Amino acid sequence: MTDKFLDSTYNLGTPQETESHYKNWAATYDEEVEDHGYVTPGRVAAALWSVHPHPETRILDFGCGTGLSGQALRAVGFEIIDGMDPTPKMLEEAKAKGVYKTLTGFDITKPAPLKRDAYSVITAIGAIGQGAAPPETFDVLMHALPKGGLFALSLNDHALADHTFTCRITDWVDMGAARLLFREHGPHLPGINLNSDVYVLEKA
Repeated sequence: MTDKFLDSTYNLGTPQETESHYKNWAATYDEEVEDHGYVTPGRVAAALWSVHPHPETRILDFGCGTGLSGQALRAVGFEIIDGMDPTPKMLEEAKAKGVYKTLTGFDITKPAPLKRDAYSVITAIGAIGQGAAPPETFDVLMHALPKGGLFALSLNDHALADHTFTCRITDWVDMGAARLLFREHGPHLPGINLNSDVYVLEKA
């Protein structure tokens, strides 16, 4: 019987617990989330394409995991995608999918090695929230973008219920530092009745 990891994902307390969890989950991650109808990658990719239908744009898929997000981006038309994730086992699964130009790992306890203005489009699909990247990751990724850069992301119901995640978006928009181009609430993991908001923001 395949071990199940989804139920414990949203209760991880430390970066080390998170890294260990995803290391152990990597081999069966796709199967488990797809069993529950994981649709957020496709929703984020479609939203991004709707405001930026340019196949040649180089995209950073932050927190790419096993590469389901990269596959979704490729499926809508994006052709140049780099992935970044702190879990080597996840990156091995992502590499096997053949959708990324480059894949980069990093130490989960240290800032991600992001070069400012290196990408005009960054995605974080299912990557920010409880059991994943902390709220300040939103600021880190926004700061890495140039003016006019796009950030496409999702927050599931658990993150939406925690103002420390949602206030990051409202603070940027309310201060005039970003414009909200797209927001839609919809299914995330229908099999467990979990939804998510999908956003596309433009850095002002």
